[in-house]
Amino acid sequence: MSGEAPAPPSRRLRRPGHAGRLLLAVGLAAGLVLAGLGTYDVIASEFGGPILVIYTYPSLFGGGNCGAPAFSTVFGDFASAHGIRIDVVCPSGTLYGALLGQSGAPAADLVIGLDEITTPQAEASGLLVPYAPPGLADVPASLVAELSPDDGAVPYEYGDLAIDYNATFYNATAGAVAHLSLPAVIANASWARNLLVEDPATDITGEEFLVWQIEYYEHVLDRNWTTFWTEAPSGTPPLSDSWGDAFDAFSSAYDQMVVSYATDPAYAAYYGHAGAFNATGLWWNGTDYGWQTVYGIGIVHGSRHLALDEAFENWFLSGTVQALIPTNEWEYPANETIPLPSVFADALAPSSMTALNADTTPAAVGASIAGWVAEWSAITDGGG
Repeated sequence: MSGEAPAPPSRRLRRPGHAGRLLLAVGLAAGLVLAGLGTYDVIASEFGGPILVIYTYPSLFGGGNCGAPAFSTVFGDFASAHGIRIDVVCPSGTLYGALLGQSGAPAADLVIGLDEITTPQAEASGLLVPYAPPGLADVPASLVAELSPDDGAVPYEYGDLAIDYNATFYNATAGAVAHLSLPAVIANASWARNLLVEDPATDITGEEFLVWQIEYYEHVLDRNWTTFWTEAPSGTPPLSDSWGDAFDAFSSAYDQMVVSYATDPAYAAYYGHAGAFNATGLWWNGTDYGWQTVYGIGIVHGSRHLALDEAFENWFLSGTVQALIPTNEWEYPANETIPLPSVFADALAPSSMTALNADTTPAAVGASIAGWVAEWSAITDGGG
């Protein structure tokens, strides 16, 4: 990588982790946003069958307001085949918080978008019904183990966190940023000032970075994880309330890094900005360490339509739906039989990194995350 690269594309928000969200256990008091799609109004008028209610996040499949063109395939085809109506609902707050607020009397039948941190929290709260659909035969067992070993939710996509860096920053560091380590960041005030991090108290990407940083310090460096934050130069690394804010700031500068996702270079290439930025994991002694994010679909405890829930879970793992994942979700489809678009050659491949997820069970992460965020908040004074 050399010279001035094209400006990074303006990034649309995607997935719950990328959209920025309040990580408090809130229910639906602030109201719900229904998918106002004419397609589903038509289906509802044609069929008098059951209504399947699915909770998800607004940016699913590239949607910006709880709706995307892909919904006609993902939800419409299933609804037509089963003679039912599907209501897609995007709750305010978190999916876990919405389900928790309705425990005992859930409005949802299915939930799409719980991750490797919130799935074990939902399971511990008794909010999910374990189910292993036949489609799991095409999903690597390692993904299942990292999300929910007992199938409280099943994986439909995955990826890795990464540190994106600009071409200018690469040149300014003589390429050293491509093998970034966190001790190097806190030892260099310029690097520390230019690493944009999301606040783990307000954003899931920041929360996942905190877990990544903890696992890296505790299991790779054999150091207390808090030293990264206590030893960093005052006021660094700078914090953003959401991934969207952080990535926008990164996109408007030419000498920065940002906590983001390993598929970002593929996204840039797809939209004609190949080389705008690259990505790295966290290096130590010649090994690149990452944190794998896994997103799942689960049946809500108390659902009225278990047979339909199970059929939809299997549909979601089918090739028809999974083929939409790469260039809509910008993640890897859980179904490993799905071919990837050529631009994914620009991504930082999962096989090039050692994922730290295996060092701590999903249940342990789910049980510890609130305490970790509270301790981080005390150290950093709540991020300012």
